[in-house]
Amino acid sequence: MNMQTSRRHFLSGAGALVVGVALPGLKAGAAPLATRLPMKPENLATYISINADGTAVGWIGKIDMGQGTDIGWIQMIAEELDMAVEKVSVVQGHTNVTFNMGGASGSTGIWKGGAAMRAAAAEARRVLVDMAAEKLGVPADQLTVDNGLVAARSDPSKKIGYGELIGGRHFSETLEWNKVIGSDLMVNGKAKPKSPADYKIVGKTSPRRRDVAEKVMGEHVYMADVKIPGMLHGRVIRPPVAGAVPVSVDEASIAHISGARSVREKDFIGVVAPNEWQAVKASRQLKVVWSDVKPPFPGSDKIYDHIRAAPTLKRDVDKQKGNIDEAFAKAAKTFEAVYEWPFQSHASMAPASGLVDARPDGAAVWSGSQKPHYARDGVAKLLGLPEDKVVCVSLTGPGSYGRNDSGDVVMDAAVLSRAVGKPVRVQSMRHEGTGWDPKAPASVHISRVALDADNKVTAWYFESKVFSKRDAFNNESDPAFTLAGQLLGAPLKPTIIFGGPDESYGFPNYLKISNIISPLLDRASPLRTAHMRDPGGPQVHFAVESFMDELAYHVGEDPVEFRLKNVENPRDLAVIKAAAGKAGWQPRQGARKQARGDVFVGQGISYASRAGTRVAMVAEVEVNRVTGKIWVRKWTVAHDCGQIVNPGLLRLTIEGNVVQSTSRALLEEVKFDDKMVTSIDWNTYPILDMKDAPETVDIVLIDHPEIAPTGAGEGSTRPTAAAIANAIFDATGVRLRRAPLTPERVRAGMV
Repeated sequence: MNMQTSRRHFLSGAGALVVGVALPGLKAGAAPLATRLPMKPENLATYISINADGTAVGWIGKIDMGQGTDIGWIQMIAEELDMAVEKVSVVQGHTNVTFNMGGASGSTGIWKGGAAMRAAAAEARRVLVDMAAEKLGVPADQLTVDNGLVAARSDPSKKIGYGELIGGRHFSETLEWNKVIGSDLMVNGKAKPKSPADYKIVGKTSPRRRDVAEKVMGEHVYMADVKIPGMLHGRVIRPPVAGAVPVSVDEASIAHISGARSVREKDFIGVVAPNEWQAVKASRQLKVVWSDVKPPFPGSDKIYDHIRAAPTLKRDVDKQKGNIDEAFAKAAKTFEAVYEWPFQSHASMAPASGLVDARPDGAAVWSGSQKPHYARDGVAKLLGLPEDKVVCVSLTGPGSYGRNDSGDVVMDAAVLSRAVGKPVRVQSMRHEGTGWDPKAPASVHISRVALDADNKVTAWYFESKVFSKRDAFNNESDPAFTLAGQLLGAPLKPTIIFGGPDESYGFPNYLKISNIISPLLDRASPLRTAHMRDPGGPQVHFAVESFMDELAYHVGEDPVEFRLKNVENPRDLAVIKAAAGKAGWQPRQGARKQARGDVFVGQGISYASRAGTRVAMVAEVEVNRVTGKIWVRKWTVAHDCGQIVNPGLLRLTIEGNVVQSTSRALLEEVKFDDKMVTSIDWNTYPILDMKDAPETVDIVLIDHPEIAPTGAGEGSTRPTAAAIANAIFDATGVRLRRAPLTPERVRAGMV
């Protein structure tokens, strides 16, 4: 993708601003982007096109964030079109050539995006076969398709290719469409997609990703690489105390830096300069007098006390069954435990960058956001422009699973560009990206059961007391969802929500509730929350599955047998059995405390469901009895996400998920004092090193081709921490109920 384009190529025709880029899949002679099609959700041409050479392009309004989801889309399109994978490509995310399909979120890439593209491709094949029938004079039901070549069964010499039928022109047919799961777009045509029994590509092959070579060779264009003529570099200046706003700014303090100037609009303050180093120096040297505010935070060492004492803003009943009060009143005995989870940061591999060229009649945006269409919408609102006058080009950012700082830097760049009348690139520094990105919320969870005289569970009460997981919404479609918008006075629009556990324990009575509390600081906070990989899932299931382990031992049962006895869903039972069997689980009724010299070894199991995907995991840990250091030597993961599209990439997705969630379980905790977040780099917010990564991730894939795929980007995040905690208990007899599971907490438990 060539981003070294001149500004004159951005503007064409009637004041509309379009971004000229070379996109994969577009061949010589293909329709120009500016005239590709009127993008409407009901148009088949919005999703599928055929080039003159017979190759196919899928136009998808979602993006792949580095897991190879694009290859899954390509396989699904190729399968329905009866084409070789090599002849299919996809264009993803660019707002001037794709329709908004919800962006990357919620493990919906294959689940929803793939389903839409599958339906569109099936309809395209039907239309192409009908066209071939008319051209060849052969009924459609007597034609076959092989790699984009339509031929008569009775006379193979009668044949015609997709390119000859429609290459370079647009489909005119329409589809039925609707939005589900927020803004995820689903479509249906007259054609019925193939039966899994007829698949030749989906689930049968594992084509490799197409971006690896260029990334390894340093040829891939990342968001941070984008440069355009006349561009200025910007930085935003944050207060020393959260909640403070600028009182005065001394422009003269940066007068010695050539070309540097400050920008102040309401409580937003930043600098621009001709090159990046000048912008860095200006941001450090600009003298700002800040308002005197009361420090807003209790400090991370007091956060759980604060959560317990805070009044409930909203109470949600997540699930309930039976009469829990009556069951507890009749209980022979009860058992209870409390679990705690910290704030966590995205801590992406690099801080985010964004570029905006804002003009009175339109704007161009370059972003590494997971949701480029929403980045476009947010910039349009900020600048007071119609959405069709703003274009967002989607590029690879530093990686994210949710709302990291990518949405914020785009809005920062838009404010600065509007102020100076030139394109502005904003590149955060490490301390800004980690310190000010939206966070996953801290929480406290209480789990309590009622038992009868035979130690059978008669009731289960589960309560989360938490910060909302969406102080900032799950996209940047409104300035109010970003730091810049809030500093400019945009009305706050928090979503007060958290959510409960997703499992199928069939206890006779249960009540699962969430008590959501107010944020520590409601505007422009470094601790504002937004969705992070599997929002709320790791917190909740650390508590649920640690508790089920404790409960099994409390009633004298093996943790696997206890789950198999109480879990109801057959698919849930299948993953538990598969993980335990593959890991060589040995039944036990208590901590085994097996040791090899100074190292304790143990196994722990946990399981969870997420949006239809089922995962059970067995962790094998080594715990040094002297230092308390924990190493998860081996993982065994049984994974059921319905239909498997690409087994190879699915395995890699699970592996990456497991490594990241292991890091969150063992190391990651946002620290802060009463003024500000203090976890701002790899020293103060460490993540899992290569040397501490698992030695083995053994994966059992359970394929259900008859069930639509339900996503794999997040399912194996939620059982991880509990499996590790349960393995630590098996190894040492120490039960850890607060994450992260640090050596210090292990040593304290062994005293």
